Amino acid sequence: MSQHPDHTDVDPIETQEWVDSFESVLRHEGVERAGYLLKRLVDRSSQVGAQIPVALTTPYRNTLPSSEETPMPGDLFMERRIRSLVRWNALAMVMRAGKTGDELGGHIASYQSAATLYEIGFNYFWKGPDHPEGADLIYYQGHVSPGMYARSFLEGRFSESDLDNFRREVDGKGLSSYPHPWLMPDYWQFATVSMGLGPLQAIYQAHVMRYLENREMKPTTSQKVWAFLGDGEMDEPESLGAISLAGREKLDNLVFVINCNLQRLDGPVRGNGKIVQELEGVFRGAGWNVIKCLWGRHWDPLFEKDTKGLLQKRMDEVVDGELQNCKANGGAYTREHFFGTDPELLKMVEHLSDEEVGKLNRGGHDPYKVYAAYAAATQHKGQPTVILAQTVKGYGMGSSGESRNPSHQAKKLDENNLKAFRDRFALPISDDQLKELPYYTPGPDSAEVQYMKKARQELGGFLPHRQSQFEGLPIPALDKFSAQTKGSGEREISTTMAFVRILSTLIKDKQIGKYVVPIVPDEARTFGMEGMFKQVGIYSTEGQKYTPHDSDMVLSYHESASGQILEEGINEAGAMSSWIAAGTAYSNYNVPLIPFYIYYSMFGHQRIGDLAWAAGDMQARGFLLGATAGRTTLNGEGLQHQDGHSHIFAGVIPNVKTYDPTYSHEVAIIVQDGLKRMYVDKENISYYLTLMNENYPHPAMIEGCEEGVLKGLYRLKNASGKRKMRVQLLGSGTILREVEAAAAILENDFNIDADVLSATSFNELRRDGMTVSRENLLNPGKKAQQPWVTRVLSEVDAPVIAATDHIKLYADQVREWVPGTYKVLGTDGFGRSDSRAKLREHFEVNRHFVVIAALTALVEKGDLKAAVVTKAIKDFGIDVSKHNPLYA
Repeated sequence: MSQHPDHTDVDPIETQEWVDSFESVLRHEGVERAGYLLKRLVDRSSQVGAQIPVALTTPYRNTLPSSEETPMPGDLFMERRIRSLVRWNALAMVMRAGKTGDELGGHIASYQSAATLYEIGFNYFWKGPDHPEGADLIYYQGHVSPGMYARSFLEGRFSESDLDNFRREVDGKGLSSYPHPWLMPDYWQFATVSMGLGPLQAIYQAHVMRYLENREMKPTTSQKVWAFLGDGEMDEPESLGAISLAGREKLDNLVFVINCNLQRLDGPVRGNGKIVQELEGVFRGAGWNVIKCLWGRHWDPLFEKDTKGLLQKRMDEVVDGELQNCKANGGAYTREHFFGTDPELLKMVEHLSDEEVGKLNRGGHDPYKVYAAYAAATQHKGQPTVILAQTVKGYGMGSSGESRNPSHQAKKLDENNLKAFRDRFALPISDDQLKELPYYTPGPDSAEVQYMKKARQELGGFLPHRQSQFEGLPIPALDKFSAQTKGSGEREISTTMAFVRILSTLIKDKQIGKYVVPIVPDEARTFGMEGMFKQVGIYSTEGQKYTPHDSDMVLSYHESASGQILEEGINEAGAMSSWIAAGTAYSNYNVPLIPFYIYYSMFGHQRIGDLAWAAGDMQARGFLLGATAGRTTLNGEGLQHQDGHSHIFAGVIPNVKTYDPTYSHEVAIIVQDGLKRMYVDKENISYYLTLMNENYPHPAMIEGCEEGVLKGLYRLKNASGKRKMRVQLLGSGTILREVEAAAAILENDFNIDADVLSATSFNELRRDGMTVSRENLLNPGKKAQQPWVTRVLSEVDAPVIAATDHIKLYADQVREWVPGTYKVLGTDGFGRSDSRAKLREHFEVNRHFVVIAALTALVEKGDLKAAVVTKAIKDFGIDVSKHNPLYA
């Protein structure tokens, strides 16, 4: 069988017969039958080895033919009036903020581009908090916040004073620059302005919504997740990184709306290409339903006249940069440079004036086209949907920003463009009034406001909206974890094992067990969690369609649609997004899930720091467990696996409580405290604990130590106090074991008393110190308070030495409040592979270096001669000439 290039038609008559046959099937049997026949032909072609180019992109036109569009039922003119009012107030708010001289900034162009996309959703589709099926979850684009505030102003939710406090948040009366739930906890739900996080979180939100439905923790409804994104934002790796998950799990509860205004912050997204076509191919390949909403109604008559396909050919070939030129330069330019490439094409618009050519609208600005796209998306089953809506960035801003490269940075319009904006949107504001940039509302009883409120009432209430209250949980008391608090005796276990046992206890709890959500990236066996596979199952939307090879074993792999474990693959960002969705389920679904996300500590805050910060903003509740933590606890893993700084990263998030426990009773105390504070007291906090895989015996809990464990420091062993010299040794994590060994050496070999204190959290000690210092600073007439670290260490007049498996900065951050001499040992520098003993020697945090630091402190105090230290260094075999580990 001869092969011919695609462009060669050796038998046009036969070709036309095939096309006519296909048209007949379309007319009489519909598109589904036509599509099925095409698939059979492609399958057969593959069987005989024919190379059929199966396109992932469709022609550059609307996916929905005008004949198949669901008609919009509302009042077009009323809705245009409302959009115009919102547009104006959003513009006025940003410009008024700029007139104060405080350089607060703000964005105008993004909302002007997307106004129709949002208004159609508000008026027809998005269920509110009082809807019987639950509210839809909307991930708003960060830069459109002025539009959301302007709409809420018309609804009566905000006053003029509120709008004038845009970006003025310090006094507690301001409107956030972007969606920030922490600062507006009853309004915004999701933190989205860090681009790429919105789409990633939205996918996992839809994933967790299905998880809740499949586990029968919420009813299956038509509730959906909508994510509004920019075409430039899709270049962020996080934006597209999880779309295959949505396709694989058939998340038809998810809708992406990508505002394709063809322009990012500095210029065209794809000046020399076509971003819409690129995105269509990517999403189709990932199994999504793609709806292109590119051209408005004014184009429909031209497409009907395009019997030769000339207009379609021009649409397919023109690059985005030229499309931007057409909008920026007007109708005459468009006639010459778009239609003027072909005489017949030019003839198609000869009946239109230049002004009319310039008004050929894009689909994202046509309410009828947008409504039809949304209706199709909400009715589609079996796939997530992405709507690629083509718009104009800075729509209505004229030469100040419409379709121009600097439009994203535009914070104001000049006088002429301001007047043009007013006239274009028919706003009742005089020339004299324009100078004052007045907010405009027709009043609460006006037809416009009543129309808006009626639409929202029918859909279940105002949006944006966040529910901050939830029903608490009956948290078990500490004695529920007696297996951990009584110690392990002579048996050696790791803190990871202790945690897994605590987790297992919680899952078995009849009152809260079902709320516990274990999350792992793909390391459950590493963390000793494989026993849970069969106990509670691994969540899978499709259940388990195969028999695992280890099905006859006790710890066999087990997937289930009702599984409790979220195992998200080798995907830390995805697992963290699942944790965020579960950790905010108390707000989004009134289901207070308790997520425990356990991972290699090195691949936590360092890798997903932006998500962790967003989680703090969104007040996510739950536990993050950094396993195999510390620079020296991992045998053989090396530089990129060894963590010595995650507590510094975690500590910068204000509402994350961080701990580095050594013993099982400390883990139990911290977890129980976290459960109480988050799910009984309902504090907006989360917990980060580091865990180790090193095995050693665990002592029983010291009576009354709970307060010290939670505050960050308590006395594990007090020295006799009978010797002439004394030191206080602090340690955390596995290095506390080295500290304990150092204490024994000091007492047995040097006749020096050594107290041992467990420093479960230097971060918490620092925060307490800062709080007390501020209190003292602002209350000079009152008796000065003492931070916890000062109170504990002041019980003994002796030098203090701290050693951890983290960089020195971790323990050094409390230096201000440590009485007397304070020396810190830590693991600064790159990690490396070796045994634990060799690594601790290399980083100078083993027992010998703790002893040397203690002896040196006593020399500085005048209690000991330097020769003692010199001899100890020699006796311990320490090589003083070796490279500093910080630079080695």
